[in-house]
Amino acid sequence: MATTTVHLLRHGEVHNPERVLYGRLDGYRLSEAGQEMARMVAKSLVDERHDVVAVIASPLQRAQETAAPVAAAFGLEIGADERLIEAGNQFEGTTVGSNPRQLLDPRRWKLLWNPWRPSWGEPYREQAERMRAAVDDARAAHAGHEVVLVSHQLPIWVTRRSYEGSRLAHDPRRRQCTLASLTSLRFEGDRFAGLTYSEPAGSLAQTLSKGAWSVK
Repeated sequence: MATTTVHLLRHGEVHNPERVLYGRLDGYRLSEAGQEMARMVAKSLVDERHDVVAVIASPLQRAQETAAPVAAAFGLEIGADERLIEAGNQFEGTTVGSNPRQLLDPRRWKLLWNPWRPSWGEPYREQAERMRAAVDDARAAHAGHEVVLVSHQLPIWVTRRSYEGSRLAHDPRRRQCTLASLTSLRFEGDRFAGLTYSEPAGSLAQTLSKGAWSVK
C-alpha cells in the first residue's frame, strides 16, 4: 500500500503596508521577508530529503511566488489549481482587520449575523470540500510520493479540521497555521493516516513578530 504525503504550504509574508484585507485581490506580492520564508521552506524540504514530485499553487501571486523556490529546488514546474485559492470574503479591500471599529457601521451588520458559517464570506464547508478535492486529485496522481500544495491560512486550517473530524467553526486566534508553515497530510493508499505540522520558517516569523526585520 503506497504512502503518499500532501503538504499544504501557507504562503509567506505579503507586502501590505496599508494592512488591507486583500483576499483574492490581484497585485499582492511577497515581501522581502516572505521571499526569504519561501527559500527557507525549499531548503528544509531538500535538506530533509523529501520526495517532492509536484508543486501546485493557488493562482494568486503570493502563492505562486511562495511555490517558486520549492519548485526550483526539485526541478519542477509550478502547477495552478483554482481550488487552492483564498477564501471569498465580502470585507475584501477594506482595513477592518487592522481597524475593527469599522464593524460598528450599521451598514456592515448584515454581514455579521452568523460567524459560524461565516455569513461574511465563503462557507467553511465549501472551502474544505474544494481543498479536499484538490488534495485527493494530487494524492491519486502522485501516489507513493510527496506533493506540495500552496494555499492560504483559512482554507488550510478548515481542511485540517475536516480531516481531524473537528467542527469547522473555530476561534481564528487559535489557528495553527503560521506564515510559510506546512500542514502535512499522510495517506496509506486512499486512507487518511494522520498529519504533522511544521514551521520551516518559524525563526523568521518570530523575528517579524518582534519587529526586527526590515521589509522593503
